[in-house]
Amino acid sequence: MFQRIGNAAFKKSLDNIITLCDALGNPQHNYKTVHVAGTNGKGSSSHMLAAVLQEAGYKTGLYTSPHLKSFTERVRVNGAELSQQYLIDFVANYKSLFEEVQPSFFEMTVALAFKYFADENVDVAVIEVGLGGRLDSTNIITPEASLITNIGFDHQNLLGNTLQEIAGEKAGIIKPCVPATISLKQPDIENVFREKAAAVNAPLYFATDNYSVVLKSHTLEQQVFDVYKQGELYLPELKLDLTGIYQRYNLSGVLQTIALLTERGFTITEEAIRNGLANTKQLTGLKGRWQVLNYSPLTICDTGHNADGINQILTQLHSLQPKQVHFVFGAVNDKDVTTILVMLPKNYSYYFCQATIPRALPVAELQQKADLVGLKGKSYPTVAEAIKAAKENAATDEVIFIGGSTFVVAEIEEL
Repeated sequence: MFQRIGNAAFKKSLDNIITLCDALGNPQHNYKTVHVAGTNGKGSSSHMLAAVLQEAGYKTGLYTSPHLKSFTERVRVNGAELSQQYLIDFVANYKSLFEEVQPSFFEMTVALAFKYFADENVDVAVIEVGLGGRLDSTNIITPEASLITNIGFDHQNLLGNTLQEIAGEKAGIIKPCVPATISLKQPDIENVFREKAAAVNAPLYFATDNYSVVLKSHTLEQQVFDVYKQGELYLPELKLDLTGIYQRYNLSGVLQTIALLTERGFTITEEAIRNGLANTKQLTGLKGRWQVLNYSPLTICDTGHNADGINQILTQLHSLQPKQVHFVFGAVNDKDVTTILVMLPKNYSYYFCQATIPRALPVAELQQKADLVGLKGKSYPTVAEAIKAAKENAATDEVIFIGGSTFVVAEIEEL
């Protein structure tokens, strides 16, 4: 399982998923799809799109990864998680197929999602890429539209060491004649997408060329934007219940994708857009994105785990002007954690910990690396113990932040 053991579980080929889906009758062709890739923001963007499609009256499948609490979170229809019984039956019914094909955990999960959506007769499914794009198991669909969010450094050992190489892998989801949106125009990699789109005759849109987003107000519960389309006010006072400041980068891509779906025959009213975006968490069950867990002391978690993600988190923590930040931090062993540790403020109090997965970076090693860059903190054998210590030490007017890894957030009891 990639989630637990990391890169050893990743298979660089589409052969297995093609074999599995052939045996299942290619369920992925029974409904329309939207495909979403990117380094950061693909999960939030997928949930926003699903919420809007649900509000527009479509029976909507949503496939995302990894999960936080339960495997069934990965596969949803109109926000409701996959039933445990369906999962049990699926594994029992296709056990001999799995023994023959020997798929990875992720390949098996993608096949399950595709079959479940067909069995549930969804109208449309939003499919989030697991890793990369070109060789990701989800990349056997022909979607109505493709969306690629921002590109940053993550999983370099699998996707490449330059932004161009990483962008090339993500661009692998751009299909012949299928419109593709890039959420954020990044000048040093823009040409990668242009070349791929031209090669397969796919219409290409850089969302920030058409949509600009101006923050009007921001609370711990929601943010409000004025959205301009080609310079004209398009959606005044648009409410978003995802409160990470980084969501403004995702919003343009989501709106451009909605416009393309409308062009392809979907009926999506302004009301559906507004209701979907104002209630994304409630409609889709999204958790762990700049989520407030407690108000006194203010306790927040976020699954951001690479340099770009952590940078956005630090900007937002700084904007709170906290008296002190108690930072519960853990990492996985296949990330360049020193790059992130160097970014972290020296004046925060740190509570280093280790998630209970084989991929977790041992806390003693994490503490050692943190000491080398001058971070002050103590180490704890579990996430729960680190959170308990932070709660004991934080005054009511200070901030507790829990993150560094999706798997640290997954072990928060009250999530």
